[in-house]
Amino acid sequence: MSRAVLSLGSNLGDRLAYLRLAVDGLRDVLVAVSSVYETKPWGVTDQPDFLNAVCVVDDPARDHWAWLRTAQELERRAERVRETRWGPRTLDVDVVTVDDVCSDDPELVLPHPGTARRATVLVPWLEIDPSADVPGVGGAADLLAALPRSDRDDVTPRPDLALTH
Repeated sequence: MSRAVLSLGSNLGDRLAYLRLAVDGLRDVLVAVSSVYETKPWGVTDQPDFLNAVCVVDDPARDHWAWLRTAQELERRAERVRETRWGPRTLDVDVVTVDDVCSDDPELVLPHPGTARRATVLVPWLEIDPSADVPGVGGAADLLAALPRSDRDDVTPRPDLALTH
């Protein structure tokens, strides 16, 4: 079994449609998908707010490299352009974890760097997996609790938006 956690984000164009494109592209391996959340940009802050979600996917035939290729293909379908690191994007699909794999390969660092400090990933992930664990780091609930309250408060649920039709 190869279970992965993927985070989805979009802050350009029809943000919800881009998140749906990703979820639809994962439909055959989808175990769970979180609600949609709206968040402030991180890194480069002079850009539109993001819509974010997290998916748990499972496919025994895919290893961590295959999940990276899947993420890149979904971004390609959304016509993502990489101009500025942490800049605006139609779709960002990050491989957060794959099973208990830890990797320091520059092309695919696992768990995804910064996961332990990003409420934008931890909040939706915990919604669909309350016992989530960041391999080699700790429980996602403990990591979220250690973040400043303002970080958690900046992850706003959007119950008016749905990823499944």
